[in-house]
Amino acid sequence: MAKHLLFVTLAGHGHVNPTLPLVEELVRRGHRVDYATSAEHSEAVIRAGARWVELPPWELLTPPREFGPADIANFMRHMFTAMSSAYPILHEHCLNDLPDAICYDAMNWSARVVAEKLGIPAVRCIPNFASNETFSLFANFMRSHGGGGNTDSNADTDSSAPVNPFTAALGPECAEFSAEHGVELDPEHLMDVTEKLNLVFIPREFQPAGDSFDERFHFIGPSLGSREQDEPWSPADPDAPVLFISLGTVFNDRPEFYRACIEAFGQGPYQVAMTVGNVDLAELGDIPPTIDVRPRFPQPAVLRHAAAFVSHTGMNSTMEALYYGVGLIAVPQMPEQAANAGRVQELGLGEQLDAATVTAESLRAAVARVASDPTVRANLDRMRKVVRESGGAARGADVIEDYLR
Repeated sequence: MAKHLLFVTLAGHGHVNPTLPLVEELVRRGHRVDYATSAEHSEAVIRAGARWVELPPWELLTPPREFGPADIANFMRHMFTAMSSAYPILHEHCLNDLPDAICYDAMNWSARVVAEKLGIPAVRCIPNFASNETFSLFANFMRSHGGGGNTDSNADTDSSAPVNPFTAALGPECAEFSAEHGVELDPEHLMDVTEKLNLVFIPREFQPAGDSFDERFHFIGPSLGSREQDEPWSPADPDAPVLFISLGTVFNDRPEFYRACIEAFGQGPYQVAMTVGNVDLAELGDIPPTIDVRPRFPQPAVLRHAAAFVSHTGMNSTMEALYYGVGLIAVPQMPEQAANAGRVQELGLGEQLDAATVTAESLRAAVARVASDPTVRANLDRMRKVVRESGGAARGADVIEDYLR
């Protein structure tokens, strides 16, 4: 029987894009899909076959250069305001047109709260590393940055332990929201509530402590869906190896990094496709004809041809690289990306460089090693097989249908 599903992802290409092939697959099977997101992603969700439900735009903060506890607290307050503004819209939408399930991005806690309040089955969509009692991306980050904190809800109370930064940053806001809307809102676990069904858009083999996750977690891996064919791209020289360079769509205001790339690869042997977002090309100096610089490229189309990928290692970019078996030279720009980069290096799928100290020489040497190392090649071939056999959108749709049957 056809179902009515509401997907919710307020913002972020790395959060919206992984869900679009799943939406396409569900629509292909005859289900009705609404997708609540900001206007920036409206055309993409409509192309996927969903009916767009407008959410307020989220004005992303200027990305900080450092990510200490204070930076995280400031970012969390900003995000809380955005998610709070989405809540009444989602609540009203569901009251007027009750869905059979809400499939929400793990960061979008307001959708989870609507599902709880109205008794709607919920599916949590996780586009990054999942967390449980064995592995927690956030706890690891806080420990490495001196934040400490007791992030285990089952741990004994210790008055000397540092306060969880979510509680410190969002305690008053959560209390006010709870009183206004008559719901429970725990700041400590705001974005880390395990649902009965959790879809993780990476393969279990890439997840740290992957074997420790129970039957509620389904590691379906990435899918590209129609994005794989949406925008064609071919290298100007079919005989020269392609190097793709991208820092993604958020933390990409790094003209000094792009200048280092031009210095490193301007004399070949690669033909380079380099995305620079909104950076003014005048800041980059002379650009050799072997380097094609654009605000954006159709990433799947370029990766299909690439010999190596210099990347920020956002999870979406990491998974798409592994889908095509492309080795990664990771230059992470923030902690979550650094965790992805560390996993890439740990599994022998590429190398990690320090964004603060990267040079033209270190870039050139790392690309040469990753592109030529037979061990890296063998690891990439194995992981490409794992990624493509994880099930992707088809498996995700199967699991959702079984859950709602």
